[in-house]
Amino acid sequence: MKLLEGKVALITGAARGIGKAIALKFASEGADIAFTDLVIDEIGEATKKEIEAQGVRALAIASNAAKFEEAQATVDEVIKKLGKLDILVNNAGITKDGLMLRMSEAQWDAVLNVNLKSAFNFIHAVSPVMLRQRSGAIISMSSVVGVHGNAGQCNYSASKAGMIGLTKSIAQELGSRGVRANAVAPGFIITAMTEKLPAEIRKEWEQKIPLRRGGTPEDIAKVCLFLASDLSSYVTGQVISVCGGMEM
Repeated sequence: MKLLEGKVALITGAARGIGKAIALKFASEGADIAFTDLVIDEIGEATKKEIEAQGVRALAIASNAAKFEEAQATVDEVIKKLGKLDILVNNAGITKDGLMLRMSEAQWDAVLNVNLKSAFNFIHAVSPVMLRQRSGAIISMSSVVGVHGNAGQCNYSASKAGMIGLTKSIAQELGSRGVRANAVAPGFIITAMTEKLPAEIRKEWEQKIPLRRGGTPEDIAKVCLFLASDLSSYVTGQVISVCGGMEM
């Protein structure tokens, strides 16, 4: 039997990158998938078809994760069309890097709203559903920079550190009803975003990593699968770094 057979998962910001890898991994293990992105364009439609090719149902929803009402409407739509909701992955995220002295209020607000407030929005929306069914897995995407900080990313680091505090608090609030909440903290992951970095910068990063390579979206997806499945039935309130040893 597949690890997520009969489950329904909702993944935010999953038309591409890490979110897409998680969606495909979950689908390969039998879960029906709902995913969001700001707009569902050709890329989003292609992702939907890839998920469906795994033999499961797929629902692509255009939704601004930073908007409280849109998060609730998204969860309502998932329940209506897929029947239930067992797994939430808070993956929506952006960067607007800059040193504190030059960072605008708009840059700060945008990153905190998309990265952290979105997680509050969706956890708030799914909590009644999961509490009623007395089961559920909530996985939120943090980052190693949420643990140790990073110059030029005070907004991003703050949002990812906030994700850790949110996760631990939710784990305490919902644990008695069988709902688990954990965070994943990726390190240097090779995505379309990081591939744009100069080769010397990427080489410098890799030299700091004991495994001497960047991670892949698949590396993150595998850990999320563990946290979404019954393999981690006694794991909650934890932050799992997936960073090749960069953060110890």
